[in-house]
Amino acid sequence: MTSKLRGVIAAIPTPFTRTLEPDIDRFVSLAGRLLDEGCDALNMCGTTGEATSMSLAQRKALMSAAAKALPRDRLMVGTGAASVADAIELTRHAGELGLAGALLLPPFYYKNVGDDGVIAYFGAVAQMTAAQATPLYLYHFPALSGVPFHPALVAALRERIGPRLSGLKDSSGDLAYSRTVAAADFDVFPSDEGSLMEARSGTFAGCISATANLSSRLCAAAWRDGDAGALATASAIRKRVASGPLIPGIKAMVAEMMADPAYASPLPPLTALPAAESEKLKHDLKGILGRDIGF
Repeated sequence: MTSKLRGVIAAIPTPFTRTLEPDIDRFVSLAGRLLDEGCDALNMCGTTGEATSMSLAQRKALMSAAAKALPRDRLMVGTGAASVADAIELTRHAGELGLAGALLLPPFYYKNVGDDGVIAYFGAVAQMTAAQATPLYLYHFPALSGVPFHPALVAALRERIGPRLSGLKDSSGDLAYSRTVAAADFDVFPSDEGSLMEARSGTFAGCISATANLSSRLCAAAWRDGDAGALATASAIRKRVASGPLIPGIKAMVAEMMADPAYASPLPPLTALPAAESEKLKHDLKGILGRDIGF
């Protein structure tokens, strides 16, 4: 297996072409910049990356291109899918490429699925991808998936899958939950960079954050140096961006950061941030940073 993921992980957005295909060149350019500016790793094909709006072929093509152009030991990839066969295929592909981890949503279409069903799903993914043995991470986002990884279920999955089940990304916003799961000697990555000081103390393994795309240097200063001022600024950026539609806001500001409007467009059913809202967001972030946007 690859070495354990740690630290500041940006949930990187996916740029798309006018024909709604992943824009590989722009993706690699943004990813390289984020790694250069302090991110320890990247989470591609997650919620911010709009993976569930992409086809299986598109996801695999983006994974392959990223593995060729970027350090594979710094790439976590979302491989969850409603179809267990698709999740297996994506997770196997991640393993064949040598990526550092596979982040799996639970099967998310059917609601009120019992624990036995979730365990069977993850057991099948683990069994059918055992030859690659990519570290597996659970993606806890009950507001969107409708299937929570409650602590007893996490314990049961760890017993079923063993040490290959390496950790959990918590996008619930409930740090009490994060602490409970982490206390069982499990790597937990909250989605809010405000948790980085707790992570430095050893409670968490780091964070996996969408807004780290806009504050990578600040987050890195907090994680590596304990810079409370940098973390306060990063948290203020997060609060402002999250006050509106998150993914369109992230993409609009990444477009500003990269000086390239092509980064701003999401896939349907999401829509781009209206121009007036984008200008207001840029203005507000300039006020937080005390300088022109550019991060």
